[in-house]
Amino acid sequence: MSLQREYRLFLALLLILAAASWAMLICQSGMMKSMGIGLGMRGTMGMGAALFLAIWVVMMIAMMFPATATMNLAFARVQRERHTGWRASVSPWIFVGAYLLVWALFGVFAYLGALAASGLAGQIPWIMMNAARIGGGILVLTGLYQLTPLKRVCLAKCCTPLNFIHGRWHDGYMGAFRMGLEHGIFCLGSNWLLFVLLFPLGIMNVAAMAGLTVVIFAEKMFPRGERIAQGVGLALILSGILVIVVPTALLLNGTGM
Repeated sequence: MSLQREYRLFLALLLILAAASWAMLICQSGMMKSMGIGLGMRGTMGMGAALFLAIWVVMMIAMMFPATATMNLAFARVQRERHTGWRASVSPWIFVGAYLLVWALFGVFAYLGALAASGLAGQIPWIMMNAARIGGGILVLTGLYQLTPLKRVCLAKCCTPLNFIHGRWHDGYMGAFRMGLEHGIFCLGSNWLLFVLLFPLGIMNVAAMAGLTVVIFAEKMFPRGERIAQGVGLALILSGILVIVVPTALLLNGTGM
């Protein structure tokens, strides 16, 4: 098989996985709505740890694979260029798997955080009474983070695939795994608070997921990604202030605080 065909097949598989994950999320969201799971449910929407993490990983594939396709393709290309002849090439799926592992571990912390928030909400009535305002505070916090140097540094690493791959190259299976972890860590550093937004907006809110996917894709793929991130940050700050002042501006759909 020619290199171009290999790259096209790899890209096609990434996009097929993303599309299949979107289909699963839409079906799961519809099933939950039909079962009456929505407003008022605790932060995990009644899901156990295993189901929550499974859906979380599917969500990461759906939302992140389109934006990270160029990085994954860059790894596959450089891997083949460096390993010609007798030197065996390492599968790019090791790189992709390590990247997903970072997000899966973050999902563990997200689940524990949601459980803790639900527990506090059950004990402190003020939290439930001000859930929308707390959501507004999260919007403001996320917007402020979009303007920080840490966000800029992490985003810059994600926006320059070849520079990242060449600058952090390590040979072998463990090298591919290590590079995938590093890619995941920078990507997490760039986007983690955007995913925290899903808790006040609804962890299974498909519209919110689609909106965040567009934002993440635009930040990573468009020429002025940093400016886009800053614009999104300002919009989130203004939206958060509006919700704090007018709590009904935030319609909690899915999970509650």
